[in-house]
Amino acid sequence: MKILVTGGTGFVGGRLLKQLSGAHELVVISRHPEQSGQRLHQQGVKAECVGIEALPWLQGVDAVINLAGEPIADKRWSGKQKHLICDSRWRLTQTLSDWILGQESPPKVFISASAIGIYGTDSDAHMDEDTPLVYDENDFAQRVCHTWEYLAMQAAPRTRVCVLRIGLVLGEGGALKKMLPAFRAGVGGPVGSGRQAMSWIHIDDLVAVIGYLMMTDSCQGVYNGTTPAPVSNKEFSRALGSALRRPAFMTVPATALKLALGEMSSLLLKGQSVLPNRLLRHGFDFRYPELPAALQALLGR
Repeated sequence: MKILVTGGTGFVGGRLLKQLSGAHELVVISRHPEQSGQRLHQQGVKAECVGIEALPWLQGVDAVINLAGEPIADKRWSGKQKHLICDSRWRLTQTLSDWILGQESPPKVFISASAIGIYGTDSDAHMDEDTPLVYDENDFAQRVCHTWEYLAMQAAPRTRVCVLRIGLVLGEGGALKKMLPAFRAGVGGPVGSGRQAMSWIHIDDLVAVIGYLMMTDSCQGVYNGTTPAPVSNKEFSRALGSALRRPAFMTVPATALKLALGEMSSLLLKGQSVLPNRLLRHGFDFRYPELPAALQALLGR
């Protein structure tokens, strides 16, 4: 297959390309194609890297995987940062949908990332793909995802669209990498009350989900990229401490996070308990459905 990928040098995209390289013809859209090409070559990934301006001339693409977007939790949410977070997702997704709609022979499938932030953070109940969305225009993360998904679904008349609502991805980078120094030093622990739900997924399972959606013709619509076993923040902290054989009881006060991070603190202090019921109904088999085994696999103990 000829697969077009955006966000190919990111945390998830990089792992995905390694999985696909050699078995498929890969084309990666990048803001800096020459640098990205060199980086991927050093990682042993065979891929053609092009700028977005090359999109109109691409032919014979079988699948599009859209993972691009400014990290939502890397910087405080200033007005400028909010604009960058939105624009990096919305503009590219709109461009891809428009391109698909204009193709005489469109790709067979368009897989576009979203996030579980679309469910909001007001409920402690389990949610899945059939849960009605209660839209709050004051919830920035929800607003980002709502428009992001709408733009992706515009391509549905011409291709099979799968929107993947991704939870906390556990891997060698990302959020776990940021947590490890404190936990290894024995000063990690719950955030705020510790009761907020954390819906997570091992990066290898997420890559497998993307491949499954790409290759399974009966899959279309919204899917949750989380495991069937969400945990509370307190349970997550306890499991991470256990995996590292370190204590994990140092609570981070909510007030301190709000002062340090402002509005962005909601990502840590609130949560969603999200289940991947549509994937389970399709028969997808998670390699790491439970948190302790996932952490043990990542941390090598």
